[in-house]
Amino acid sequence: MAKGVYISKALAIATIVLTVSAVCGIVLMVILYQMQIEKKSPVRPPSPVPTTPLPTGPPPTLRLPKNLIPESYKIYIQPFLYTKLNNVTEQSYFFKGNSTVRLKCVKDTRSIFLHAAFLSVTHVVVTHSDTQKEIDYERYQVQNETNFFEILLKDALIGNGSYYNLFTVFEGELHDDLAGLYSSQYTEKVDEERFLIASQMQPTDARRVFPCFDEPDMKAVFNITVIHRDGTTALSNTKGYSRYVEMGTDEDSWIATTFDPTPVMSTYLLAFTVTVQDFGRKSDKHDTKEIKIWARPEAVAAGHANYAMEITLKILEYYENLFKMKYQLNKLDQIAVPDFSGSGMENWGLVMYRESALLYEEGVSSASNKEFVATVVAHELAHQWFGNLVTMKWWNNLWLNEGLATFLSYFGVNYAEPMWNIKDLIILKEIRVAMEVDCLNSSHPLSLPESEVEDPDDIAELFDGITYSKGAAVLRMLYAYIEEKAFMEGLRVSGIVYNQHMIRQSILLPYQDTNTHKDVVGIMKTWTEQPGYPVITINTSTGMIAQEQFLINRGEDQGLEWKVPIKFIKRDSEIQEDLLKEKGPIRVPAYEIKDDAWLLANVNCTGYYRVNYDEQNWNKLIHQLESNHPAIPLISRGQLIDDAFNLARAKYINVTLALTTTKYLINETDYVPWESALKNLRYFMLMFDRSEVYGPMQKYLHKQIAPLYEYFKKYTDNMTVPLDLADQYNQINAISVACSNGVLECTAMARSLFNEWKNGTDRIPPNLKSTIYCNAIAAGDEHDWDFAWEKYDTATIATMKDDLRYGLSCTKKIWLLNRYLGYTLDHNKIRKMDAASTITYIAKNVAGQALAWDFIRAHWTYISQEYGIMFDDSLIDEVTQRFSTDFELQQLRDFQQVCSEDGSCVAKRALEQVIERTEANIKWVKENKQTVLNWFVEQSKVL
Repeated sequence: MAKGVYISKALAIATIVLTVSAVCGIVLMVILYQMQIEKKSPVRPPSPVPTTPLPTGPPPTLRLPKNLIPESYKIYIQPFLYTKLNNVTEQSYFFKGNSTVRLKCVKDTRSIFLHAAFLSVTHVVVTHSDTQKEIDYERYQVQNETNFFEILLKDALIGNGSYYNLFTVFEGELHDDLAGLYSSQYTEKVDEERFLIASQMQPTDARRVFPCFDEPDMKAVFNITVIHRDGTTALSNTKGYSRYVEMGTDEDSWIATTFDPTPVMSTYLLAFTVTVQDFGRKSDKHDTKEIKIWARPEAVAAGHANYAMEITLKILEYYENLFKMKYQLNKLDQIAVPDFSGSGMENWGLVMYRESALLYEEGVSSASNKEFVATVVAHELAHQWFGNLVTMKWWNNLWLNEGLATFLSYFGVNYAEPMWNIKDLIILKEIRVAMEVDCLNSSHPLSLPESEVEDPDDIAELFDGITYSKGAAVLRMLYAYIEEKAFMEGLRVSGIVYNQHMIRQSILLPYQDTNTHKDVVGIMKTWTEQPGYPVITINTSTGMIAQEQFLINRGEDQGLEWKVPIKFIKRDSEIQEDLLKEKGPIRVPAYEIKDDAWLLANVNCTGYYRVNYDEQNWNKLIHQLESNHPAIPLISRGQLIDDAFNLARAKYINVTLALTTTKYLINETDYVPWESALKNLRYFMLMFDRSEVYGPMQKYLHKQIAPLYEYFKKYTDNMTVPLDLADQYNQINAISVACSNGVLECTAMARSLFNEWKNGTDRIPPNLKSTIYCNAIAAGDEHDWDFAWEKYDTATIATMKDDLRYGLSCTKKIWLLNRYLGYTLDHNKIRKMDAASTITYIAKNVAGQALAWDFIRAHWTYISQEYGIMFDDSLIDEVTQRFSTDFELQQLRDFQQVCSEDGSCVAKRALEQVIERTEANIKWVKENKQTVLNWFVEQSKVL
């Protein structure tokens, strides 16, 4: 039983007495209180004035609240990297710094939110700018998951336009991941390793360098000081002035380079480099402005920067005349960085490039290398006006930056190299690229709602073929519709009005109405705010015309409608224009033809859409190609082939009709139609090079390419190249296709030239190196591969390394391909920036495709962490190009599930697109394989 509790009798009596006394006291107090109430009633206290509580939690979205607006930054950055190791045994991969941001408070707040990612913030001070009074805070925290840096204040900042200063001290690591502030290295002379520091802030990596308001519309002035080791040179966006500084107990000598204030600009345009003092440079003047190109000393000494300087001066002059506005800064540095993730980056006043995009050596680099340099330089210089001076308000309108710079780059290159006819190549390099992706259900509009683009991964995914290539294609269509004068005048006016400000699509487009009576805004909304593009169907027997969304994997009509500018011609007639404003079908008599006439719409592919005809008109156009192909404009010949193949894939027309459009190529020597055909026939290769269709297809290609190979034989035999750029490219096509499709003379030629090179005599023209290396190594043994690898490993010219890196991927030996894949994990063998493209080269080889797919799945966690989403997108897309079986589709779905579960699935949109593409491939192959086989067999009978 439980233990009892006992008390004494005396204690019990005392407790009772105390209780009675307490009760009597309470009664007496109540009586007295009532007597006082009767004398004077109490007054009710005033009600409290209601107040709006100041928010202190995280923002409801991943966008910064706009209660604080940065006006200027004063930043000190001190990287501790040694550019030369000398006697130092360990490299110092870290940096320190501090930043003072002057802020305008426009709305009361107790929380300061800005961005910081993977930084250690060690000290924070908030002061009132005028009174210098320090404002206490309760806490501060860097949240790497959201990239927010929150400072919770004890008292609110007053949103009456007052100014405050935010001072932070921070430090971070210098990684080799090609993002933020990172390290790169190269070999000088024989075995001397050199290190440098470079930056890549776009799109959201400025926050990895210093705490900042890392959104494009949060423009500010930047005052930068870089503290760097003695014997090094620092560059930033503006001119710098250097002095020696004391660093306390540090025994090393340090230099502080302070740069002039920048223009008002976005954080993603900020840039720094620190290199050895003797890093190479080539200087010139544009008006009174200093133009410099920086690169490895050996490259500059050998003249590899000369071409870039030559075209930079021409293109700057062209853009200044085009925009009627001078380049804004008093200097322009362009630097070739040994390790760089993109082709180029438009940082204002300090443009960065990968070496192959800026350096060119006459007699060693190919025509395509030269064109690449010109195109990238023209693209980045176009950004100095549109992108830097006038900036999109938010990343959802990134296409205004990138699409416009891509489109204008063709004008810049055309001015610098008028003999190239570069404007024709936009069809192959941009429009076809965009259409290939934009015909998938998983595509996206050029301009998305802001709410759909907040996460850094969402932003990074927008740097794709839609943004760049479709943006350029749609602007080219607008340019053709309203004509050059109105288009360019619209750009000039918007550039002047919105100088150093933000711009939306809805702001830019009305300026294109200048001197026109066309509904530019209404037309363009249909092309920018919805995904995809239409196929226009014309029945020339009845004059009926209609439109619907073109999808490779056709499904239920989604009801999308475009306003479509159409240019068309009839046989022996002038070009006519029309604007299709509705879905249709509607009857337009102008589209009706009779007798043996034919109709061709979308002349020279000025519109971003496909065209389908009635079968009778298709047959008339094909007959014209076979009887007298020059009667159809050059670009339209390529367009007919491309439209036909894609319409066949989407089951608008029979696949044999598409294949028949290539029969006339036996008499064609121009590049655009051949490249268009080969691009589409490569799809057949990808679908069938592992099946019985491949043999008859090779025989057909052998027959078709033989005359073209013979056409260029006089050049090939003499190891020379044609003068015309398009002919140079078509000579490469002739050799590549002939060698890979059984033209023995071609293979013997490639092997002979490669063996001569091995024996010390290199007669291979720069234009042909890539294809000769590839075909010789494909037909060779491991000794050939090892020789090419040794040449790659010791090459110092980026373009030569690129040619060899591609050639090495062409071997048919599985064990060599596996070895090569392994090299991509070793950055001493394959540079990090080249790893993804090396894997995709291997995947394009039928012997390497399965190996590459297994490889990226086995190393996906490492790849996604090392390279980021933009690399991952291209890898997923390229490595799965051949997928056309149910088994491969299931592998993709399994991979999607696994990487979603473990959080490594950053390339979400790319995976959705390749799954959709694979589904379409499976369906197409099942429906068309026998028909395709029969057609190629029939063609091979007439050989």
